[in-house]
Parts: sequence; C-alpha cells; structure tokens
Amino acid sequence: MAEKFKALMVNKAEEKFSVQIEDLSFNDLPEGDVTIQVHYSSVNYKDGLASSPNGKIVQSYPFVPGIDLAGTVIFSDDSRYQQGDKVIVTSYELGVSHFGGFSEYARVPGNWVVPLPEGLTLKEAMAFGTAGFTAALSVHKLEQSGVKPEDGTVLVSGATGGVGSMAVSMLSKNGYHVTASTGKESEHNYLRDLGAKEIISREELSPEKVRPLSKQRWAGAVDPVGGKTLATILSQTQYGGSVAVSGLTAGGNVPTTVFPFILRSVNLLGIDSVYCPMDVRRTLWERLADDLKPDTIGDIMNEISLEELPEVLSSILDGKVRGRTIVKLTEEAS
Repeated sequence: MAEKFKALMVNKAEEKFSVQIEDLSFNDLPEGDVTIQVHYSSVNYKDGLASSPNGKIVQSYPFVPGIDLAGTVIFSDDSRYQQGDKVIVTSYELGVSHFGGFSEYARVPGNWVVPLPEGLTLKEAMAFGTAGFTAALSVHKLEQSGVKPEDGTVLVSGATGGVGSMAVSMLSKNGYHVTASTGKESEHNYLRDLGAKEIISREELSPEKVRPLSKQRWAGAVDPVGGKTLATILSQTQYGGSVAVSGLTAGGNVPTTVFPFILRSVNLLGIDSVYCPMDVRRTLWERLADDLKPDTIGDIMNEISLEELPEVLSSILDGKVRGRTIVKLTEEAS
C-alpha cells in the first residue's frame, strides 16, 4: 500500500480559492470504521458546488469533495465488512463535511457502506452514483403512489442531466411512456436512444405566467429542476397523479397554489437521497442491479481521470455535462 496517494483538494483562505490535485497520507483521512481503495467516483451537481468558492456546500477547508465512491475494502473495524469486499458509499456527509470520493483512498463510517450487489460492477455503480440512486428513489416513490404505465405519460424534466437521463432510462425500461424535457436541441437523439417517446422544450415548462391549473397532461413526473418548472408541472398533472421532486436547478421558490392538490388530488413527493433509510437504500441498490438497470447504461456514462476532473466540475455548473461522468481513481484488481 502506498504511503502517499492522490486526491482532489479544495481550499479557501481569505480571498483565495484553489482546486488542485495533492498528495495525501492515510493520517490525513478522517476517522471511520472502513478504509476503502477507491476505484471509481462520479461527478454530481453538488460536487460542482463544493468545488466553487461560493457553492455553500463545504463546511471547512482544506477538503476533498466527491459525494460518491465505489471501491474495495482494505481495512475494517466493522465486522460486517472484510478486506477485499466490494462496496458503495453515497450520500450522508460524504463530500460535504467528511472527505469524499475524489481520492484514491477513503475512510468512512461503516453505517454508510452498502455491499456491491450481484449484477453490478463498481464502474456501473458509479454510473448510477447519487444521481442514479435519486432517479431510482423517484421511480420507487412514483410506483408507491400508484403511478402505473397504463395511467398515461410520465414527464422527466432536466432530462439530459444525471438524474434526468437515468430516470428516462429506468421508466422506459419498466414500460412507461416517457416525455423528456430539455433545453438542448442537439441532445434529442440521445434522449430517444434512452427511451423517450416525445421531447419537449425547457421553455414549454417555464412560461412567463404559470396558471394555477392547466390542461392535464402527466400521469406522473420526475423533476430535478424545481422553481417555475415544478409549478408548471403541478398545474398540468392529471387527477391523482404524482410528481417526484429532487432538485432546484431552476430555483427554490415554486410559484404555485393549493389548487393542484385540493382540486386534482396531486401528490408532491419529496426525494431525499442523503438520509434515505438503509433498508430502502439497500433495496434500491439491488433493483439498480436488476429491473432498474438501464440497457443503455453504457451510453449514459463518460469516464475521465482525476487530472481531468477540475474542468468537468466547472462544466457541470454551466449545464454542459450530459449524462453521468465517472472518475477513475485506481485500477480494480481482476
């Protein structure tokens, strides 16, 4: 085992902010029960914020971002995990207040660790990562609320992003008729390849004035966008339909009324992947290795090196990243 290893470190001192690759030692890692050789991580919108001077994600500096990781256990004080086990860690405080996955090695609490399910590789696990898990949780909640394929069209907003791309694929694979919304005309073929039956413009879901109730269009929706987009979706959701919201890239204020809820019995489902209970978390990772694993997963992911990461982190905040970006940290033993 190397005495030194590489990690992406963000630092903020007075007016100076830096994002650079540095050498760390195991003594630099935070406390935890399980030490992991990280083979893959992935890039999420929150990671972009953590690597920005005004992102308001990181609580103390210097810091290693990365809210996802997948790798091999090299040491464990937790009896549930042994050396050589392949594991996944996403969410909780990883990459927010606890050193994250943009590092060749990580140390985490055992209660954050999920065993890699059969049918899933470490690389595929990071093709999902928090974005894919959030999409899976959104689909799961829609199913629990009673939305079925025969009920009508399901909308996915922000469809070329990580959550959106995964949601389009998962819903399509499970028989839903999916309409995808995007502001990128160049990505229509990509969305059709993922399974979208129709594509509408981002502007169609963000009119100048949002009506309290509009024509009923959607049996359900997955919305990682929020803001005016969410208000529009709610006004267009069918009687008894459900909207799973997980993001706020269009803002945290939602200019809606109570009418969709009291006149059409619409359900607004809040999706939190960070503190999702472990029993649900494990169940969904098993489904991600099975019925929620898109046939197109290879088309959704793009692999980069640690050295390429700073540029991608900047791009994701500008909405220039399609699908899922996987960061390769170390070679996986065969």
